[in-house]
Amino acid sequence: MVNTTEHLRRRTLLQGGLAAALGALPLLARSATGSQPVIEVWKTPTCGCCHDWIRHLQSNGYEVKTHDVSDAAKRDYRQRLGLADKFGSCHTALVGGYLLEGHVPARDIQRLLKEKPRALGLAVPGMPVGSPGMDGPEYGGRKDPYDVLLVQRSGSASVYQSYR
Repeated sequence: MVNTTEHLRRRTLLQGGLAAALGALPLLARSATGSQPVIEVWKTPTCGCCHDWIRHLQSNGYEVKTHDVSDAAKRDYRQRLGLADKFGSCHTALVGGYLLEGHVPARDIQRLLKEKPRALGLAVPGMPVGSPGMDGPEYGGRKDPYDVLLVQRSGSASVYQSYR
């Protein structure tokens, strides 16, 4: 009898390796309408802000495919894709061959896909209040300044967009 936890861990590792190998290639999945690429998100099943970020993406025309995983599996997956922990947040996503980490606004994703820079992807480290998914009524309208970072495969990063 196969241990279910071990089976899921192995499956996650295999999927992560495949995604890492394909990370430099454009993601071919398109939404049913064909207008936007599908965004695949790895998150924990109970994270409310992840659900809110996904709603933000959907309200901006993206189709989203979610994968509920443990915190440890999500962290391992992010590392296999080449993103340093210092850029970490509560969810990791892939779109168009780019990694997205954290509460990246849909307009910055659209810009990324249009400009197609040579990069690993975009990250919003931590969980800044006021970013998409961290902007619900429970935050009382508070908006902390934050930066969306363009992360290079070398591990360096530069500010892609600032929100003040």
